[in-house]
Formats: sequence, C-alpha cells, structure tokens
Amino acid sequence: MTERNTVKIKRAEDLKSARKPSGDLNLRSENARLRAELATAQQRIAELEQRTADALNRIDWVLDSLHSLPESESS
Repeated sequence: MTERNTVKIKRAEDLKSARKPSGDLNLRSENARLRAELATAQQRIAELEQRTADALNRIDWVLDSLHSLPESESS
C-alpha cells in the first residue's frame, strides 16, 4: 500500500515539475504585461487629475472675476 502511494506522489511531482516551466513563463509574461498596463493606467490617472485641477483653477478664476465685476462697476 505504501509503495503504491509513493508511486502516485512521485508521478504527481513529475507532472507538476513538467508543467511548471511553461506555466511559469506564461505567468511572468502576464505579470509583465499587467505591470506595464498598470503603469500606463497610473500615468493616465495622473494626467486626468492634473486636467481636473486645471479646470477647477479656471473655474475659481472665473468666479473671482465675476465677483469683482459689481465692485468695479459701482466705483
């Protein structure tokens, strides 16, 4: 009985080691692709955040300009 279990374990280990290199290569390439995609997404997010900040600054400037109009007209 023990001999039979040992054979099964060895066979299972052989199958795992046989699959590992190609699976490992696939995982590495997928990991690299995902890291590159993440870097691109983070860069895009930073660009969008900067655009949002610029737009808010322009809105603030316009609002300040509009608030100062009645003051300059009444003078």
